[in-house]
Amino acid sequence: MSHPFFDHRLNINRRYFLGKLSVGLGSLALGSLLIKDLFQPESDLTSSLPIGLPHFAPKAKRIIYLFQNGAPSQLESFDYKPMLHKMYGQDLPASVRNGQRLTGMTANQDKFPLVGSAFSFQQHGQSGAWVSELFPNIASMVDDICIIKSMHTEAINHDPALTFMQTGAQQGNRPSMGSWLSYGLGSENQNLPAFCVLLSKGKGNGQGVYSKLWTNGFLDSRHQGVQFSNSEERVLYLNDADGISRDERRKMLDHLNALNEMHYQEVGDPEIQSKIEQYELAYRMQTAVPEITDLSKESDATIKLYGPDCLIPGTYASNCLLARKLSESGVRFVQLYHQGWDQHSNLSGEMPSQALDVDRASAALVQDLKQRGLLDETLVIWGGEFGRTNYCQGPLSANAYGRDHHPRAYSIWMAGGGVKPGIVYGETDEFGYNIIENPVHINDFHATILNLMGLDHEKLIYKHLGRRYRLTDKPL
Repeated sequence: MSHPFFDHRLNINRRYFLGKLSVGLGSLALGSLLIKDLFQPESDLTSSLPIGLPHFAPKAKRIIYLFQNGAPSQLESFDYKPMLHKMYGQDLPASVRNGQRLTGMTANQDKFPLVGSAFSFQQHGQSGAWVSELFPNIASMVDDICIIKSMHTEAINHDPALTFMQTGAQQGNRPSMGSWLSYGLGSENQNLPAFCVLLSKGKGNGQGVYSKLWTNGFLDSRHQGVQFSNSEERVLYLNDADGISRDERRKMLDHLNALNEMHYQEVGDPEIQSKIEQYELAYRMQTAVPEITDLSKESDATIKLYGPDCLIPGTYASNCLLARKLSESGVRFVQLYHQGWDQHSNLSGEMPSQALDVDRASAALVQDLKQRGLLDETLVIWGGEFGRTNYCQGPLSANAYGRDHHPRAYSIWMAGGGVKPGIVYGETDEFGYNIIENPVHINDFHATILNLMGLDHEKLIYKHLGRRYRLTDKPL
């Protein structure tokens, strides 16, 4: 039966049709330029990772996170508190502590004797930031960084605090920050992962790091961090077995991909597509990784900047240089974990060597990026999972002292990537115990990082088991 609506549809003339078609083709062309993979057939998506778009114009394209695992003391680094020297040995006032819970290591102490830093502080740069003598190279570039003295967290023990800092939750099986960025933005380099992990150990007391810190959680497995080892084989199981040629590897992958594609058509499990993508990425990495990890071609000036340790695989300096090379090559998020900051005793004896491990290379990384014109688009973060107490753990000794965990206030610094340089943000009281100005919670920290990368933390959401998750979920 005839209907005016259907009659109208059939009466579209040739001029109208061609006019609308030209607009549609223009949109398709523009879309293909803006989003490389937007109009690819689904079967072709297995050959390249999709590249996401930010919610708004980003200030940073990439992140290098220099995580100081074990919690460096803010009172021996960036939070100068002369009051602790004046009140040396006196008990922490109850009004300052205000009933804060303690760890099992100090809960049984009758007294909480205050102790100032064994190391001197001086003001540096136009900002006049106070920096410990343990960090002379970082002190020399305070006008390039933003020191945040008002970080705080709920977690009081290493594992939940570390997990919280990395994943936005104290429980396990949540996606890491790098995984969220990989999910939201994809990779800039088709031949390298969006999220890479580097590990190094200092000379101090170390806390363990675990793969759950760079897990994809409930996100697609392609967003998991790829760990680089300190061995000759920088990414384990990447190389072909002896006797397998490049051509044979390609043929094997083609057959394997065909089988996986058949399986996908049968069951529709998206993880199968991720597996295909990971096989293909590994194949491309076989060429890209050896070139990226070869530091022999770096200039003498660069080696001098980072120090001779940068040529020793697995050192902090070497990993800082590698982080720059990875970031320069388009890796979205490079996470460097450096262990050895857990000084519950003999902090005055251990911290100098621990600081010596990281001071030069951390400053070198920022300066290297700046010289190459990359600092403006690369966000560098330095810091641990919580702070250290202003009182001594155990008996106070004239020769040595230690500090327990302190979640209520601690310091980190950030540089580049849209961060305002040469400022100190936030402040603690004269005891260095409580925040009195501009507190920064872990959720605020994560939201800021996402914002700098062009992502709205309330819109970067993944639905899992009927619930919408995000990196900045409120802690339970």
